[in-house]
Amino acid sequence: MSVAARRLACVDTTLQDPLVGQVLDGRYRVEARIAVGGMATVYRAVDTRLDRVLALKVMHPTLATDATFVERFIREAKSVARLDHPNVVQVFDQGAEGAYVYLAMEYIAGCTLRDVLRERGALRPRAALDILEPVLAALGAAHRAGFVHRDMKPENVLIGDDGRVKVADFGLVRAVNTVTSTTGAVLGTVSYLAPEQIEHGTADPRVDVYACGVVLYEMLTGTKPHDGDSPAAVLYKHLHEDVPPPSAAVPGAALELDELVAAATARTPEVRPHDAVALLALTREARAALSAEQLDAVPPQALAAEHDNAEDRTSVIPRALTMPRRLPVDGDEADGADGVSRTSRLASPAPAPARSRLPRPRRGPLAIVVAALLVLGIGTGIWYINSGQFTKVPPLLSKTEAQARDRLDEAGLDVGKVRHAYSDTVERGKVISTDPGVGDRIRKNDSVSLTVSDGPDTVKLPDVSGYRLDRARKLIEDEGLEPGMVTRAFSDEVAKGFVISTKPASGTTVRAGSAVALVVSKGSPVDVPDVTGEDLEDAKSELSEAGLKVKVAAERVNSEHDSGQVARQSPDAGGRAAEGDTVTLTLSKGPRMIEVPDVVGDSVDDAKRTLRDAGFEVEEDRGLLGLFGDTVKKQSVDGGDTAPEGSTIKITIR
Repeated sequence: MSVAARRLACVDTTLQDPLVGQVLDGRYRVEARIAVGGMATVYRAVDTRLDRVLALKVMHPTLATDATFVERFIREAKSVARLDHPNVVQVFDQGAEGAYVYLAMEYIAGCTLRDVLRERGALRPRAALDILEPVLAALGAAHRAGFVHRDMKPENVLIGDDGRVKVADFGLVRAVNTVTSTTGAVLGTVSYLAPEQIEHGTADPRVDVYACGVVLYEMLTGTKPHDGDSPAAVLYKHLHEDVPPPSAAVPGAALELDELVAAATARTPEVRPHDAVALLALTREARAALSAEQLDAVPPQALAAEHDNAEDRTSVIPRALTMPRRLPVDGDEADGADGVSRTSRLASPAPAPARSRLPRPRRGPLAIVVAALLVLGIGTGIWYINSGQFTKVPPLLSKTEAQARDRLDEAGLDVGKVRHAYSDTVERGKVISTDPGVGDRIRKNDSVSLTVSDGPDTVKLPDVSGYRLDRARKLIEDEGLEPGMVTRAFSDEVAKGFVISTKPASGTTVRAGSAVALVVSKGSPVDVPDVTGEDLEDAKSELSEAGLKVKVAAERVNSEHDSGQVARQSPDAGGRAAEGDTVTLTLSKGPRMIEVPDVVGDSVDDAKRTLRDAGFEVEEDRGLLGLFGDTVKKQSVDGGDTAPEGSTIKITIR
């Protein structure tokens, strides 16, 4: 069924939908149902106030009864509404009416990436990258704003009729548990879950990176990398099997695309690009490395079908003992008594047993010409080329060495050299590449060399704890690993500047080239003393005794402390610092002098309010005569004069 037909079918079902034709919140007129998901139904609607078409996402009433769910739905919707990016579906409004909780969103006239994949299968690399890049741009904006999508899949990638690509459903999946359900719809979701989501329930930007890698694989090959009879089977494969390279399903796919998928779908999160912005940079590098021919290569499923069908159609025909035998042609003259035509005897002087089994052809004009050419010795090369002496290298990638040998034998080809190489993407014992390449034209009985995977090149992580940071980095590099992020922590046992631990831990077997994070000691913690209000020299002495260095800020500030005293410090008093760390002191230039309001004659309450608003403290002096009074007769600093901000003004009441 075409995309248009599916849309029509979807619209037809809206006749039975109770919301179609209604106006929600006195504003949104529901016109047609667009799609139904596990959490909500999406409608095309019209905003009657602004007279514009939009999409209305209405939560299923059964979920709307859960107050916690609704609260999270609304909270996330408000957060996503703050995302302003051209590749993110905008959220305009949120509301509720009765049992209906809804979001009003941008309406995209078009289809989803899932529709495209169903309609066309695999895409050309250029088209796949044209879709992936805006998706990563949208996710990158979300990641930098602190959001994780958590449910990236083709259904959430919208492609407008004008070619715009937009990502939908940001943040809303946080409120839904899509892993434990066993519905068919969930099977489509678990296909994109990162291993750490499955195993630990954790989700940072790298889970979206993993999902995008799976989506890219699906766009390039037309199939998901992991399948199974149940969601549990798919989840197991995500945990225990690498996503295969696209070239395993699509012979001839560019190495750069294999590497891009491998980077995005690494099962260890630390090996993946840290967010969608980083993956977008890798994607653009991969695109730049591809030729126009590679970008516009025929859709992979067509290539795969061509190879598979060609192999099914091919049969192995043994080579003639001497010269190629002539074909039987209508009109050949009658055979001899032994069943072999006279022309055949002339063209192929084979042994008697072989001659007795030859077919019984009839001779015609064409046969006579062929025989004459063979006798003259000038037709052999022409016959050789046109008698099936060439074939194509069959699909061998990701096959075991034994399977590859069997396929080559069936194709009438020999096995040449078998080399071995490490591979992060091809399982140990399976074919990485061939020479000549898969699909290349080759003479029968020629040989095909195989390169077989030894699996990933692995290294045991050395124990670098107790080494200085520079030495630890050198040891890690010497093992073929990459020194990664450095974090610092206090330690009473490890001296400052020396390594406390690594992640992964020492002794762990990891892939060559993996990044190793290091935790470096800041030394024993020091409690930062409080030196505010002290003279500079006294403050320096106290901090030095605590093992800390001192830096004085260039500018001074007004404060309650006298000029030249410490107004503030960083880190603050009571904080923790490492021995040798620097504490920055800012000196006071004295309190700010401000004008004192004139409150004589005001009521007590008004006077106190006026003085406090101006930045002063207030003290009352009532005496015996002012016990029952309510009027200010005098103030300690006359109105119009200045006094230090925060100082106390005494008012006399009579």
